[in-house]
Amino acid sequence: MASDIGAAESALSEPQARHVVYCGVCTLPPEYCEFGGTAKKCKEWLETNHPDLHEKLYSEEAVAATLSTLSLEAQKRAAKDSQKKEAKAAAAEAKAAETKAQAQILIKRVERNKRKYVTAVSGLEAHGMDLKKVAKEWGKKFATGSSVTKTASGGEEVVVQGDNSDEIFDWVVDVAGVPEANVDCIEDKKKKAT
Repeated sequence: MASDIGAAESALSEPQARHVVYCGVCTLPPEYCEFGGTAKKCKEWLETNHPDLHEKLYSEEAVAATLSTLSLEAQKRAAKDSQKKEAKAAAAEAKAAETKAQAQILIKRVERNKRKYVTAVSGLEAHGMDLKKVAKEWGKKFATGSSVTKTASGGEEVVVQGDNSDEIFDWVVDVAGVPEANVDCIEDKKKKAT
C-alpha cells in the first residue's frame, strides 16, 4: 500500500507533456504567426478554429497591454512594420492569384511511331497540383503508363501513354477547376529522320 502512494506521488511530480496548438496555415504556434508571411490568413484560421486563443492573443485588451510596454518610438516602428507586413502579404497573395489566372496548361498529343501516341501535359504545377500524384491518378484512370519527365526547357510535364488528350482536358477542367480558357490542346507530329 505504501508503494502505491509513493508511485502516485512520483507520477504527479514528473513533468507533464504540454498541448501546443499549431497554426493550420503557417504551422507555427499562434503566438509566432505574426512573424510569418501569412499573418492575416493565420488570424482568420485562429478565429474560426480556436476562438478562445484568438481572444487571448488579439483582443483589444491584449493588444493594448502589449503596446503599453513599448516606448513611443517602438510603438511607431511596430505600427509601420505591421503595415509593411500586411501590404507585403496582400501583394504576394494578389501576385499568386494573378499568376494562377494567367498560367496556361498545354496538352500535347505527340505521335511516337505510326499510330502510337503519347499525351504530354505541362503547366500543372502553376495551378498547385502535385505532378506525381496527378500522374499516378491518370495512370489508374486511363489504365496506362504515366510519369513525370523533365522537359528541355527545365520544367516538368506529365507524360501519359496513348491518346488521352480529350479525357485529360475534361479532367483538368472538371476535377482541377481550371478555366477552359487556360487549357490548350496541341497536336505534335514527330519529324521523320531522313
